[in-house]
Amino acid sequence: MAREKKRRSNGRRSPLAAAALIGAGLMITGAVYAGTSAAFAATDTQTTAASTLTVEDGEKLFTANCATCHGLDLQGTANGPSLYGVGELATEFQLSTGRMPLQMQGPQAPQKTPQFTEDQILAISSYVQSEAPGPTFPEDRILDGEGDVAHGAELFRVNCAMCHNVAAAGGALTEGKYAPALTETSALHMYAAMVTGPQNMPVFGDMNLSDEDKRDIISALLFQQQSVQIGGFSLGSLGPVSEGLFVWIFGIGALVAITVWITAKSN
Repeated sequence: MAREKKRRSNGRRSPLAAAALIGAGLMITGAVYAGTSAAFAATDTQTTAASTLTVEDGEKLFTANCATCHGLDLQGTANGPSLYGVGELATEFQLSTGRMPLQMQGPQAPQKTPQFTEDQILAISSYVQSEAPGPTFPEDRILDGEGDVAHGAELFRVNCAMCHNVAAAGGALTEGKYAPALTETSALHMYAAMVTGPQNMPVFGDMNLSDEDKRDIISALLFQQQSVQIGGFSLGSLGPVSEGLFVWIFGIGALVAITVWITAKSN
């Protein structure tokens, strides 16, 4: 009996050994799963990067999201204008800035987060261009920011500053409309706005501003975006209105507070 008991005791495994085996098994399983997941993720990423949407995909997206207002044949409806002659440049501008699809009727469409991805926007733009040709994307050199900054700033002051402010900070228009700030606008959207004239903006054709003039204006605005404000807080670069309000609130307010304090102390 003693020998048999001894054999049994010698044949038992330690609880720690069993736990170690379980832990090792879990680690091996986890490592295999992680490696497999990473491989599949890499494959999916490569597939997504390699895939491009076609004009047919753009037509499907347009039918599902835009045709209700603009019509199945882009002819327009009571809820939205015709897109004949609009082209891909205006379509890309409206979709990339989030102005379209329109959420609600108002004085003008506000800029918001885009509803579509970049590939989807380009696909819809290509479809509109194929059905209703219009202004297209410019040459890369027009957007390179290497134009004549001084000349561009002068052209901006003459043609744009009355609405967008001389510092491109935007401004109010009539009937609840406004000219947006250009402090973060991309070069492509600057060009698109000048060529297509979205909402309240006039169209600047080649008879008004040549491509070289547009390039200079874009270069001046990009230079201004990258420049450092000298003199501290810019107050929105809105000039005497904001500066006067600042002085009125803080300057005169401080004088009134000091006067009250002196009067109270003397009493």
